Amino acid sequence: MEQTPDPLARLRAKAAAREAAGLRRTLRARTPDDDGLVDLASNDYLGLARDGRVAEAAVEAIRAWGTGSTGSRLVTGSTALHARLEEALCGFAGSAGALVFSSGYLANLAAVTALAGPGTLVVSEAGNHASIVDACRLSRSRVVITPHKDVTAVEKALADRDEEHAIVVTDAVFSVDGDLAPVGELHAAAVRQGALLVVDEAHSLGVIGREGRGAVYEAGLAGERTVVRTVTLSKSLGSQGGAVLGASEVIGTLVDTGRSFIFDTGLAPGSVAAALAALDILRTQPELPGLVRTRAEELAAMARGLGLETGEPAGAVVPIVLGDPETALRAAVICAERGVRAGCFRPPSVPVGRSCLRLTARANLSSDDLAVIRGALTAVAEMKVSM
Repeated sequence: MEQTPDPLARLRAKAAAREAAGLRRTLRARTPDDDGLVDLASNDYLGLARDGRVAEAAVEAIRAWGTGSTGSRLVTGSTALHARLEEALCGFAGSAGALVFSSGYLANLAAVTALAGPGTLVVSEAGNHASIVDACRLSRSRVVITPHKDVTAVEKALADRDEEHAIVVTDAVFSVDGDLAPVGELHAAAVRQGALLVVDEAHSLGVIGREGRGAVYEAGLAGERTVVRTVTLSKSLGSQGGAVLGASEVIGTLVDTGRSFIFDTGLAPGSVAAALAALDILRTQPELPGLVRTRAEELAAMARGLGLETGEPAGAVVPIVLGDPETALRAAVICAERGVRAGCFRPPSVPVGRSCLRLTARANLSSDDLAVIRGALTAVAEMKVSM
């Protein structure tokens, strides 16, 4: 009798190949005190995720509204809190409209897929986040990938198109390299070619600019109707969720046609209230963005002084490039052994040969924390030299 094929055999084979290449992922459950480690791995840039004011706002909202939004935004999932947050985001970022999603990932999916489609060219930057990559794949548009921060290539792709419409999409601060997109130049190119510009401000809201209003605001483009912004509430605002900011035509299109808005359960009230509280703190403590940028510059200078490869951070993200996955994994273990939790990024999150530690600065890092970090990075540098 012929043996029935095992449909899971191919999964085991692919897992074994990833294991051999040092690319297996493992979930690690942390404790409330983060195992006593200095946190350089999370996206809690302003240190607000554990702020008592933010936590209390979430608790009050849960008591008033319950633990879930109970439905999609178009059914029962829109509360008065959602409307308040959308209004607050508009006021802070200088946008005509805003629409809150249950994650920044879904906000990017909606913004790109709803604004693109057949007859629209999408020009996407090579360093864009995976959520933008997935949105491009789902858009049903022709997609052109342009080299990192290459405005000339963007304008050429727009000028050479056969499609009537086009959108340009880019991260503002790139999630691994930590550098800043040429937002102003991209907008000028888009305007000359009759295209919309979509900017993902996930790593720039709360960090870029004197008051943390983001890269688009800092570039003087907050009121431009041809600019669409996506943001996350889970980084600088210490909560959960995302939003799209844009003209009324953009917001209306998302409500009518954005599948990741229409068919998803609305953001939980506790998360909405937490983001509102964090936004209020950011307004009243405008020094926080400058503090996180200063800490990032200190981390980068520390790494360079130890002979480690890094860049010039525009925001909170500081990569330490180590090359191969095994070296990056070993470096992360060394950091943990010396009291520091560091992010470890390997392909496909980064290109082959660019595996790295991704350090993320926080506004509330202390001088004692920096001393611990220096000890950990010193050990990483010694490991690198010994290889």
